[in-house]
Amino acid sequence: MNKRIVELNHVALLVSDVARSCEFYQGVLGLERMARPAFDFPGAWFRLGSVQELHLIGGTPGTPVPGQPRGNHFALRVEDLEVWRQYLQPLGLIVRGPVRRPDGAMQIFVRDPDGHVVELFTGPPDR
Repeated sequence: MNKRIVELNHVALLVSDVARSCEFYQGVLGLERMARPAFDFPGAWFRLGSVQELHLIGGTPGTPVPGQPRGNHFALRVEDLEVWRQYLQPLGLIVRGPVRRPDGAMQIFVRDPDGHVVELFTGPPDR
């Protein structure tokens, strides 16, 4: 059973205007924009160093959608998502997942004791 966390992969921020936020992160801070899977909601991804990322998600900050933990969160890459799922499921901590992203990565989402969302994921297959 391998419950090792591999890395902090990304931080996601819910933003009210994706284009305006892109201008800031790309134009002002100089972050490199990167390809993003074909999600059914607006957003943009930026590279932070060699392996970490910033994910912008279009929406209304401060109003999370129940059952959709795609607002502010951070993501931890793990080696074996199924091991984590089997460990967390009996504890009643999984709020969503496992789900497959459009690029093939698999995800589960949990909340910490204060309600902050933590994503655990593997993949996508080519990374």
